[in-house]
Amino acid sequence: MRSSSETDAAQSKHHEHVAEFINVSKRFGSILAADRLSLGIRRGEFLSFLGPSGCGKTTALRMLAGFEPPSEGILRIDNTDMSTVPSYRRPVNMVFQHYALFPHMTVAQNVGYGLRQRRPRLPKAEIGARVQKTLSTVRLDDFGARRIWELSGGQQQRVALARAIINEPSILLLDEPMAALDAKLRVEMQRELLDLQRILGITFVLVTHDQEEALSMSDRICIMGGGRIMQVGNPQELYDRPRNRYVANFVGKANILQGEVLARQAGQARIVLPSGTEVLVPDVTRDTRRHVEVVVRPEALSLGCAHSDKGTAIPARVTHRTFLGDHTEYLLQADGIGALQVNLPRQAETASGGHGVGDDVHILWAAGTGLVLAAED
Repeated sequence: MRSSSETDAAQSKHHEHVAEFINVSKRFGSILAADRLSLGIRRGEFLSFLGPSGCGKTTALRMLAGFEPPSEGILRIDNTDMSTVPSYRRPVNMVFQHYALFPHMTVAQNVGYGLRQRRPRLPKAEIGARVQKTLSTVRLDDFGARRIWELSGGQQQRVALARAIINEPSILLLDEPMAALDAKLRVEMQRELLDLQRILGITFVLVTHDQEEALSMSDRICIMGGGRIMQVGNPQELYDRPRNRYVANFVGKANILQGEVLARQAGQARIVLPSGTEVLVPDVTRDTRRHVEVVVRPEALSLGCAHSDKGTAIPARVTHRTFLGDHTEYLLQADGIGALQVNLPRQAETASGGHGVGDDVHILWAAGTGLVLAAED
């Protein structure tokens, strides 16, 4: 994830919206694929649309690109209504999931394709110089004469990026461009994309279903579900303060428990869980419901003895233990509550001596940990 200082700097520098969705909806027959989207995309930011298949994220991207016109609402780019403007007249370019490179062209010919379509025609020398400069930007200086089939997946992605940025778009649209790459190469390309975005200073808009990808790359993330925007925020905000169950489940791993409010005071709620255990939890919902859902992240819990002074102790039994190097995942069954996950960092695991499947333990829940979730609309 970008550091908070980097994100704050980017946001303070770029308050102007390069694009805006204003109550935009999109229907395909009886299917409402996008429902009253309202979102400002900041100039120079890295924004991700995140959500499962069918949530509306690709529809939003295609409307930005001009491949789909909105059924209702206004879509602005560079303060101009683009709702009915065709894709070839918009200051945007897209990198597709499968790159859509021309196999009969060399790398240089692929990269310079957009420039060659301009009217009036640009001089060949200018096109050649810009192609070479762009290839250098994506670290493919010596690859101009190669054919597409001679390249690795990562190199092909760089060619697709070069072809997209050579026209200097206001917005670069990325439609799950790393889905076809293996895990190690995907991480490398994520870093390269971030470096490229910082160098170019243009707005990147990414569509992905991969939460780790969105968390590690984005200045802001737009969580989508059922064609609607569920929550928009920087990665840490979405992780620490999910608005509802949908967001909590989609960003990171989460334990979500039912509870009844005993008292509310100063932004805190005292909750009794079905087991009878009481916990003190932050509450920013500003409603009066008695029956609520509470989210607590697995790494916010720990394992210890019932008489520890670290917080409320919940008796449980270990059902699964998974060692993952830097931490160990425990799945536990707590009477009256059900399944809970606890992630212990390696240092804490080593200090405690570890626990095995079948062990009776106590889950420690510190006061102020977790969050009361708002009801979903």
